[in-house]
Amino acid sequence: MVEPDGQGPVDAVAIGRNEGARLEACLASLAGRVRRVVYVDSGSTDGSREAAARLGAEVVALDPAEPFTAARARNAGFRRLLQRPDPPALVQFVDGDCTVDPGWIPAARAFLAARPDVALVCGRRRERHPEASVWNRLIDAEWDTPVGEARACGGDMLVRAAALAAIGGFRDDLIAGEEPEMCLRLRRAGHRIWRLDAEMTRHDAAMTRFGQWWRRARRAGHAFAEGAALHGRGPERHWVAETRRAVLWGAVLPAAAGLGALADPRALLLLLAWPAQVLRLAPRRGWTQAAFLVLGKVAEAQGVLGYWLGRARGRRPRLIEYK
Repeated sequence: MVEPDGQGPVDAVAIGRNEGARLEACLASLAGRVRRVVYVDSGSTDGSREAAARLGAEVVALDPAEPFTAARARNAGFRRLLQRPDPPALVQFVDGDCTVDPGWIPAARAFLAARPDVALVCGRRRERHPEASVWNRLIDAEWDTPVGEARACGGDMLVRAAALAAIGGFRDDLIAGEEPEMCLRLRRAGHRIWRLDAEMTRHDAAMTRFGQWWRRARRAGHAFAEGAALHGRGPERHWVAETRRAVLWGAVLPAAAGLGALADPRALLLLLAWPAQVLRLAPRRGWTQAAFLVLGKVAEAQGVLGYWLGRARGRRPRLIEYK
């Protein structure tokens, strides 16, 4: 089966855990737009595997004896596709809490057909219900990133199978930040990554509590620290600046204020740097996003310090889930 543009067929890998109706919507959005779908399940107990099979997806259930990660799930689905006698030329990866826009795959295929130097494309990921909570609105704003050549993507992407296979896919052991790490290796292999000005997916964060947002920000800090540990000494300085900002704003500043106040209460004035930073960011980001960007540095610092402590103790990182 060769498509008219000469690139070959598109298959899809969807991953999830206890996504329920969201997974069914995800798989329905792929129907008729890709040749086949592999769904990789990470220990669901809500009937997700059965629902996926009923909707025509090939189901791969991960062995719970090994720690679950999104990277491990994507690799398992990707390997299953490559093991077939007719492997795909392109693979659409999508998280099970997302639906794929009807026009996305044709637009992404057309771009890749015209740009052989580009190995991976992504587009606009939007939050399905930004009005439901301030946390959903913050995520929606976070994904409003510049179009054009990019350094990284998120969990939804269309990628050339040969390019991804050549770099060994994702790193199974990363609990977060696996997509930017994979993109770094793609770029080192001479490929380019592009973000299109095209609707790609609708995401359902279902984030209604402050604690969920905090855990997600803490997970980002962990990703920064681990990414910097892996590739921070390279020419890209992968996530070194993000790690440094998290530590300075989220740990060093409050620690200096608190310890300094033991000798002189005026040291607490150091904390005015936080509202000053909000004032600086607000004209570009808006007051709400600016405030939570600054507050989020404390959660990110927790993630960074947690990664460093776990590494010093020789402990394998555990998933930081917000749902």
